[in-house]
Amino acid sequence: MTILLPTGSLAYQLVRESSKGFDVVITVSGKIAAFITPAMLKELIIKNPCEMVLVSGMCTADFTDVEKETGVPVFRGPRHAADIGLVLQSIDKISLSRTIPADEMLYEARKNDACSRLAQKERDSYSDFEIKGLKIGGNSGMKVLAEIMDAHKSEDLKETVTYFFESGADIVDLGFGFDASTDDVKRTFESLKDIDGIYAADTQDARLIKAALPYADIFLSLHEGNIPLVAEEIAAAKKAAVIVPREESLENNIKEAQKAGIKKIIADPLLQPVGSGLINSLSGFKDRNIPLFFGAGNVTELIDADSLGVNALLAGMAKEIGASVIFTSEHSDKTTGSVSEMKRAVSMMDLMTDRPYPKDLGLSLFSIKEKRRRRTPPLSYDSEIPAEKMPDKIDYDPLGNLRIGTEGDYIVAVHNNTAFKGKKWEDVFYTLIKNNRISLLDHAAYLGKELYKAELSLKFKRSFDQDGPF
Repeated sequence: MTILLPTGSLAYQLVRESSKGFDVVITVSGKIAAFITPAMLKELIIKNPCEMVLVSGMCTADFTDVEKETGVPVFRGPRHAADIGLVLQSIDKISLSRTIPADEMLYEARKNDACSRLAQKERDSYSDFEIKGLKIGGNSGMKVLAEIMDAHKSEDLKETVTYFFESGADIVDLGFGFDASTDDVKRTFESLKDIDGIYAADTQDARLIKAALPYADIFLSLHEGNIPLVAEEIAAAKKAAVIVPREESLENNIKEAQKAGIKKIIADPLLQPVGSGLINSLSGFKDRNIPLFFGAGNVTELIDADSLGVNALLAGMAKEIGASVIFTSEHSDKTTGSVSEMKRAVSMMDLMTDRPYPKDLGLSLFSIKEKRRRRTPPLSYDSEIPAEKMPDKIDYDPLGNLRIGTEGDYIVAVHNNTAFKGKKWEDVFYTLIKNNRISLLDHAAYLGKELYKAELSLKFKRSFDQDGPF
């Protein structure tokens, strides 16, 4: 199948290099590929017979009439010339679009394929045991457990639990400090009875463990101090337990839990933070023929580094030692989003079964950085005007100033006590113009900058400060 690739003179060499080895015809439609018109494309198709056309993904023209007149389908190609090769080699595997750039379609196709493979792998897996249908251990995938500390004190517990489950948590762990009462435990679990999911109760207090027995599916953390007091009741209820070492070794505590009749046991050798014995603690994660618990949150919370990379590396370590459950938390601003990050990281590691490294999987944890820099054609111009410093004196817009902020997932611009809300900066900006709220060009430029900063703050889950740096 011959594919026509109309491009601009600036990107011609890049297109040629990226499309080597494929049945393509490359034609130059002008200086910039995105500016091709329907009339120009029709003429190129007539001169270069083909079965398909891939125009620039940056092109916004409507080629419906060209398709009708020529009988040749016209699809959006990638936005960047360097991605043409990736699209061409996958052209039989993706559904091209007349409105969406091909690189977006390729990304979605790879992601959907990855998710499909993960689901099939989990269906085909075996486990050591199940909790409400959730497979634990065996060769099933790692499960993500998200912790909520002092759940009995949380003012927005239902919202947090819902958020964690929607972020990909397989299990939500409710922590109860030593100041909690049995009534607190019952009240907390009762408040969540309308939210289906698998719950863990996290307390070492035997009284609180017993109070949680009718509600929780897993109990953290059992050791020699509370096993004699609660293990038989946990066993009778056929619930699962995470066993930890304290004064006694992990092995001894596991044996005592087994003697009491607990069948569903997860061993937690206790992962230590960086600087407190991280490497040495890994030696405790040896094969015991029992599912392993990996406390990644203890590391992520106690290091000032972006959580995405830390979570990815910890998930890889957990995969190598054969962990069945990985623990994460969002106790601080710097770890906001850790549950979804850990779920993605775990998925990447589970997809690694047929390749030696967690790369080129269809899923990634890139956020600010990129996997591959795109080479763009150099800018072309005949003259140059150096930028001048913005004057310190400000001419205020006679229509009034705007206060910009964020609320939930929305960008908000307030003008004369009227709020303009949207999820994309350009939508808010367009609506402000349409409603005659901006009259000066420099004010418009300023608002565009601030609205886009607000959108970025939402995308990267950061705070927003009007006039402050991002």
